[in-house]
Amino acid sequence: MAPSNKLTLGSVREALIKQEDSIIFSLIERAKFPYNSPAYDSSLLGNGVSIAEFYIRETESLQAKVGLYQKPENVPFFPKDLRSSLVGSNDSQVLYLTSSPVSVNEEIWKFYFNELLPLFTENGDDGNYAETVASDLACLQAISRRIHYGKYVAEVKFVDAPNDYSPLIQAKDRDALMKLLTFAAVEEAVKKRVEKKTRVFSQNVTLDERNIEKYKVDPVIVSSLYDKWVMPLTKLVEVEYLLLRLD
Repeated sequence: MAPSNKLTLGSVREALIKQEDSIIFSLIERAKFPYNSPAYDSSLLGNGVSIAEFYIRETESLQAKVGLYQKPENVPFFPKDLRSSLVGSNDSQVLYLTSSPVSVNEEIWKFYFNELLPLFTENGDDGNYAETVASDLACLQAISRRIHYGKYVAEVKFVDAPNDYSPLIQAKDRDALMKLLTFAAVEEAVKKRVEKKTRVFSQNVTLDERNIEKYKVDPVIVSSLYDKWVMPLTKLVEVEYLLLRLD
């Protein structure tokens, strides 16, 4: 976020739109490699940890030392392994501190590896496990950052209409909060926009005049990613953030 204590819906929306690009490009990079199942085999290294998990744990440990996870939208997948940052934070406080630790990374980890990854990678094993899991982490972090940006969405909506949200928060009414946060027309527009962006960003450019459409990542899969996981989990983050907002 910009160094300002004032959030606006416009600035938050602009950030969310930019993060769509990050997600799409990270998926395109991962799609360069086949599925590479040995990278996720917990018996391969002999210590009960897969190459993917080992790489992500070690990378997060380094990233924490230089302050990456001081921002509320940057949420580690293995927080218990992290040490304190060696770098001071320059970010202004814009979120309610009690609410900011909300995390749905466990759900993100599960759907990414178990459901999403097989949809946009080809079957096969090219042995490039290091590059593969590095690309996986880029995808995971881009998706996680977008979903946990829901904290900012929730904060700006609460500040704009505290009288609408406060009674529901006090009543711990999750269903009513979810309904208040849901805008079907906006969600439909987001799905169409990410599908269109993917058609542009992931097209295979050739000199073939027949102009056969072929994409590095299927645009429909990216739209489905937002429909099935990104937007529902973002709203879950918003609800959980709001439930702690008055504590």
